[in-house]
Amino acid sequence: MAITAKELAARLGLSPAAVSMALNNKPGVSTATRRRVIEAAREMGYDFSKKAVSREGLQGQLCLAVYRRNGAVVGDTPFFADLISGVSVGCKKARYDLVIRYLYDDEDFPDQLYTLESSGFQGIILLATELDAPGLSRFSRLSAPLLVLDAYFEAHDYNYVLINNIQGAFQATSYLISKRRTQPGYLRSSYPISNFEERADGFYKAIRAGGMSTSKSLVHLLTPSQEGAYADMKALLDGGEEIAKCYFADNDLIAIGAVAALREAGYRVPEDVAVVGFDDLPICEYMDPPLTTVRVPAHSMGETAVRRLAEMLEGSEPVSMKVEIRTQLVRRKSV
Repeated sequence: MAITAKELAARLGLSPAAVSMALNNKPGVSTATRRRVIEAAREMGYDFSKKAVSREGLQGQLCLAVYRRNGAVVGDTPFFADLISGVSVGCKKARYDLVIRYLYDDEDFPDQLYTLESSGFQGIILLATELDAPGLSRFSRLSAPLLVLDAYFEAHDYNYVLINNIQGAFQATSYLISKRRTQPGYLRSSYPISNFEERADGFYKAIRAGGMSTSKSLVHLLTPSQEGAYADMKALLDGGEEIAKCYFADNDLIAIGAVAALREAGYRVPEDVAVVGFDDLPICEYMDPPLTTVRVPAHSMGETAVRRLAEMLEGSEPVSMKVEIRTQLVRRKSV
């Protein structure tokens, strides 16, 4: 007879809450405790496929697995809250129970994958914003259908739902060129993820379309957070770095931090320097001046991911797809 989580807690001398957090990859327990619980659960025959009782009429459980390498990009922001909300709403519409798991890229990552594999989910949506191509290879062991959300990797044959980053960056940069009639600079994330790489493609594509040389765009590498971008930009300004007349930023947080540093140094926005961001966070509308940015329908992206995974589970569409969600340029007063 398989051991229960309560019995496992008693044998290990741990609280049931600590055992539950360890088994479900939730924060709140140490790496050593999580590993101890996982190893004991295997040895004592704990049934990892045991799921909470589904409500009447549900087709089963889907998992949103949120991968975090170091949390530099995936965090407690309105964008990701809206994305996760879209996944939740999509699951309700498709009549699936939703379980959210967080995967931390530390030394016990194989144990976290084992728990995910053993949980018996009908399908898994992997929020892969901070993932790279080699990291995605580690998920090949999963037998449940897997959909990759908010990232794309050419070498891996999965279904993908993501932002049309190239289109958004191209539109934003083209808008800067049309309004300022000068070579845009680039406030580029110092943290490399696939979304930012695609935005770089869109930026340089617009530069070429505008008849300009890509080598002549000033590029500043900034931390992709508001505080980090401010500190990095301030250091550049204090060091006498050459400043462009206008910039495209990889995300709004970079743009907001850079604008704060520029204004502190005496630059007027947009008179001296124009800036366009990406994501359309709620704060953009209330900045001084309000930030021109690229709006991403994150909620719709989450719902689309669930619909696509449901199609995969039904077998109605056997071909792998890359679904890109279009963006929209929001014109405000920073340009």
